[in-house]
Amino acid sequence: MTAPAASWLDSDVPADNGFGLENLPYGVFSTQRDGRPRTGVAIGDRVLDLAGLTDDPVHATGSLNAFLALGPRRWQALRADLVGWLTEERHRALVEPHLVPVEEARLHLPVAIADYVDFYSSRHHAENLGHLFRPGGAPLTPNWLHLPLGYHGRSGTVVVSGTPVARPHGQRRGAADGPPTFGPSLQLDIEAEIGFVVGTPSPLGRPVALEELDQHVFGVCLVNDWSARDLQSWEYVPLGPFLGKSFLTSVSPWVVPLTALQAARIPPPPREVALLPYLDDAATAPWGLDIQMEVRINGHVVSRPPFGLMYWTPAQQLAHLTVNGASLRTGDLFASGTVSGPEQHQRGSLIELTWGGREPLELPDGSVRTFLQDGDRVSITATATGVHGGTVSLGAVTGRVQPPRPMP
Repeated sequence: MTAPAASWLDSDVPADNGFGLENLPYGVFSTQRDGRPRTGVAIGDRVLDLAGLTDDPVHATGSLNAFLALGPRRWQALRADLVGWLTEERHRALVEPHLVPVEEARLHLPVAIADYVDFYSSRHHAENLGHLFRPGGAPLTPNWLHLPLGYHGRSGTVVVSGTPVARPHGQRRGAADGPPTFGPSLQLDIEAEIGFVVGTPSPLGRPVALEELDQHVFGVCLVNDWSARDLQSWEYVPLGPFLGKSFLTSVSPWVVPLTALQAARIPPPPREVALLPYLDDAATAPWGLDIQMEVRINGHVVSRPPFGLMYWTPAQQLAHLTVNGASLRTGDLFASGTVSGPEQHQRGSLIELTWGGREPLELPDGSVRTFLQDGDRVSITATATGVHGGTVSLGAVTGRVQPPRPMP
């Protein structure tokens, strides 16, 4: 493997901080001095202002959508330019004035979200919830091993990391056979997920094949699909998630290009049943991804979910999402669903970590949690190995729980 070229920034970049030349993730930022949201690329502890450097209008729109819509050739061409600008000394005088210290950058929602789909692709998560919701029954529903289950979410409530999380109101199951109650959720939860951002659209009526993932998906981000479990458990039969999910979904501010994750590609777990041809990936290059995640509550690590164990890959999710002819739009976001592993410390939600609230989680400061309390700060981070053996960081998605807002 050829070693990466050195950057003239290397002396200023914190050692292996995950935002080196192997990564080069995209986001949207502004500063106090210049309030215009514009495209930036993270490099070390700086943000490279692409709007200022290139004078290309696609980088001055306030979202990544215009650039993402240009497609894979333009994505790869700009990546090659970035590496050249940041490694060749002759470009230093041109590039350096457009580097902004990250602490001076205000990070915005990177993509204007078109449609949002959330999947349910971790077998360990699905089995855990099956045991909790259907004790004594089969942990998986009959369809689970045959297709990646998912639901359409609410794109208008997808927000950037750091946005406060107001505790939602809704109906909750009443006692015995009594009527439901109404009020703030008492079982606010997290869901640690990986999201995939669509750049190139597809026409209505044309399914996207497994091998076409990287022709449509630009990159990945972190997702916390906040969940009100008590609202969810009352409403989800027979049509599935609604108010228990739609109040807020947080995403990380940096979108890591799929190209930066080539070394993280691994085979998915073995399949137990024969898959229909449009989902059968046995003869295609694998799209499992070896990404290591960490979940923290108030600074304490409570879980390390392994994304590499996900049963359904993003290529299969995209193929299933479009097999009925549904079109893709630039800015579509589809998420993996909660990432969980076989061990207790690998569970990506509190409902699993506390087994439905029956086994409270003790934090290192001595406090205990069944579900989130007002004031709790949740942070999800993730890393993978880059093509030259370094660390590729997906950054962080954070949110602090606030008390419910008054009802009108």
